[in-house]
Amino acid sequence: MIILYTSPGCASCRKAKQWLKDNNMKFIEKNIFTTLLKEDEIKYLLQRTENGTEDIISTRSKVFQELNRDLEDLSLKELVEIIQKNPSILKRPIMIDEKSFVVGYDDDEITTLVPAKLRLIAERACTPECAKYETCAKIRENF
Repeated sequence: MIILYTSPGCASCRKAKQWLKDNNMKFIEKNIFTTLLKEDEIKYLLQRTENGTEDIISTRSKVFQELNRDLEDLSLKELVEIIQKNPSILKRPIMIDEKSFVVGYDDDEITTLVPAKLRLIAERACTPECAKYETCAKIRENF
């Protein structure tokens, strides 16, 4: 199951949500402003990043700038508390499942959420006569 972290008014979040719907992907949407992110959840997000905090923290956000702190100087506990109190410092959308972790909306990266087995099946089985050929073709182009 994909978890989609969003915020209201986020155009990239709307695009990601629509892409997931268009591709019949099951997901749970979590609005970061109305759902308190638990400590374990934030730690899990941080563990899944490739480059640590810079993957999910928007250091250019107004809230982060007002903190007047360097990410490197924060303890994990401090970082978790800051995210809980100021969820707007998170980049959005964040999409995560068992194998994939995607931050922001990117036409190419979002396709990593399609399970490898399905990509392989689509590559081998989908022909121009298939009702979903156009969708499958887009997925094949990215791999």
